[in-house]
Amino acid sequence: MIPSVLPTYNRAPLNFVKGEGAWLIEADGRRFLDLGAGIAVNALGHAHPDLVKALTDQANALWHVSNLYQIPQQQALADKLVEHSFADTVFFTNSGTESCELAVKMARKYFYDNGQPERVDIITFDGSFHGRSSAGIAAAGSEKMTKGFGPMLPGFVHLTFGDLDGVTDAITERTAAILIEPVQGEGGIRPVPDAELKALRQICDDHGLLLILDEVQCGVGRTGRLFAHEWAGITPDIMMVAKGIGGGFPLGAVLATEKAASGMTAGTHGSTYGGNPLGCAVGCAVIDRVADPAFLAEVNRKAGLLRQKLEGLVAAHPDIFEEVRGTGLMLGLKCKPANTDLVGAGYDNMVITVPAADNVIRLLPPLTLSDEDIAEALTRLDKAAVQVSKQLETA
Repeated sequence: MIPSVLPTYNRAPLNFVKGEGAWLIEADGRRFLDLGAGIAVNALGHAHPDLVKALTDQANALWHVSNLYQIPQQQALADKLVEHSFADTVFFTNSGTESCELAVKMARKYFYDNGQPERVDIITFDGSFHGRSSAGIAAAGSEKMTKGFGPMLPGFVHLTFGDLDGVTDAITERTAAILIEPVQGEGGIRPVPDAELKALRQICDDHGLLLILDEVQCGVGRTGRLFAHEWAGITPDIMMVAKGIGGGFPLGAVLATEKAASGMTAGTHGSTYGGNPLGCAVGCAVIDRVADPAFLAEVNRKAGLLRQKLEGLVAAHPDIFEEVRGTGLMLGLKCKPANTDLVGAGYDNMVITVPAADNVIRLLPPLTLSDEDIAEALTRLDKAAVQVSKQLETA
């Protein structure tokens, strides 16, 4: 008999009932150190007082009115994002998947309105993840994502990650845009080198294409800058954002230049819930905190400390780990045994990590974790590694 909740997830047998900062409390009282942050969502940790206040204050005033009317909280958040980014305009969604859908529509509509309706193809890269909608899985193109869900939405050209020569060769009169994550998350914490991002920006400029960046996982302070592309000194034309922007409240956005968004006039897109007062009130509180240069400097300091300790962990367990990869507080441990073994051993030792492709476990902790949390994380990760080592010896 099928369960009442559709069984599309392989859920761990854990039931968390409360969160405090970087910690989750299980129903049985055990305290887990959360290095997953809801898959990079809880940027300010659990139950952050600024977010609790923003949510409760707004909940006591107004929850939802729809986008038939002006929404002051939405305007405030859009103004903050425009102030702190390349963007001229913002559309609010409820998720990264919805942001992907609009980014694809926006790019194609731009060329349609500029007399080039044939330019619909979007170049993407293997290992990418752009959500699980029809456009998202077609953009990623992997068999794991697409098998059984055909026919695929056309208009995506899939290239090898890191193949710059292939990008130029793939451009035709049908090409509209390049879509890439500055740091692949689901793909195994694979950063795109700054030089390659610069080259992609130049290729787009040279060929009149739009550059779309997917910063759903790597944005909102995760890499130590407000947005990951800032490290490369470039700007996109369109950018997808979600996860951390709501600090745990379902919220996403598409940021764009005036030029790229020029085709999206009244009636071309919409969302019933997107940009509602509750979500935007929380989003304002998140951006106020995360966009602060002092906050980002502290993220970078803690990221350096965590990476240093993780390098020591890898050196101490050469039978378990190959390397540390990533940037900021978006880090991965490349494993030698199955990464799911490490995730499971983490549960046994009350530390939460997130599996990814390429046999990597992701470490995506709250940006607010303390030095003491980092020290405890290494203690628990070390115990998990020892546990897996023993299991390998007795296998």
